[in-house]
Amino acid sequence: MNILITGGAGFIASHIVDKYIAEGNHVVVVDNLSAGSLNNLNKKAEFYNIDIYKNPLGEIIQKHKIDVICHHAAQIDLRKSISDPVYDARINIEGSLNLFQAALKSGVKKIIFASSGGSIYGEQKEFPARESHSKNPISPYGISKLAIEKYLKFYKFHYGIEHIILRYSNVYGPRQSSKGDCGVISVFCKLLNEKKQPVLNGDGTNTRDYLYVQDVVEANLNALHYNGSAIVNISTAAETNLNELFKLINESYGNIAKEVHGNPIPGEQKRSVLDNSKAKEILNWAPEFNIEKGIAETCKWFIENSINKSE
Repeated sequence: MNILITGGAGFIASHIVDKYIAEGNHVVVVDNLSAGSLNNLNKKAEFYNIDIYKNPLGEIIQKHKIDVICHHAAQIDLRKSISDPVYDARINIEGSLNLFQAALKSGVKKIIFASSGGSIYGEQKEFPARESHSKNPISPYGISKLAIEKYLKFYKFHYGIEHIILRYSNVYGPRQSSKGDCGVISVFCKLLNEKKQPVLNGDGTNTRDYLYVQDVVEANLNALHYNGSAIVNISTAAETNLNELFKLINESYGNIAKEVHGNPIPGEQKRSVLDNSKAKEILNWAPEFNIEKGIAETCKWFIENSINKSE
């Protein structure tokens, strides 16, 4: 199968590239390297260093006879989306439309889209949140993800392009950046690598549904072989609060830091956890990594990566 992966040099998608190639597929990666890195890129993938929102993609799709597009390229910085919503819309919405139009003109019949459960549902009313939960995004990032979902429904209704929308919970794991508005796990690991003191926002009771990246990879593999269109949460359906998370990470580093709390972030979501029963039913997918196993693997990678850089 010929697969185009946007954002394929980034944290999540680079792992998916590895898996798709290992399964015998021909993979083409499009990435502008604004967040991704060539160090993440599988050498067997064909790579194009371009922006999806301002470059014609039809020639690439036609040249490689693309069967499926796995769309992960995005402006992912939540705070950046708030400070510059026009930029966020240009990258996420306009870029996606440019991609979808190229897919339409080139005859692509299937798109897998990396969406976001937490940012789309907003402050939850039900726990865990099902796919039918009310959609109340409060950031331009969340709004753009929801808009792209609706555009995919448009392309399905009018042109028959199938879509698998995967609403991720909070993904973490090896290769995750610790720069900018990234996951707290990678930030804590970087600080502990540098023997610096992490600071927990607020009282540490806020919860998230932390999902290990290899489980995301398996979901994307199963989505590749799903016939039809669907929207599914990809999550653990388990809550972990910040205090528990810090304890697990600190233990992996030999308990070298104290638990220090700072000011809470105004407006931060209190609880986030997604139901995954639909993914189990239609994708035959379930997470294999609990938080303890996933954190252990992640910390091991960050520690080894830090050692390799210092040698």
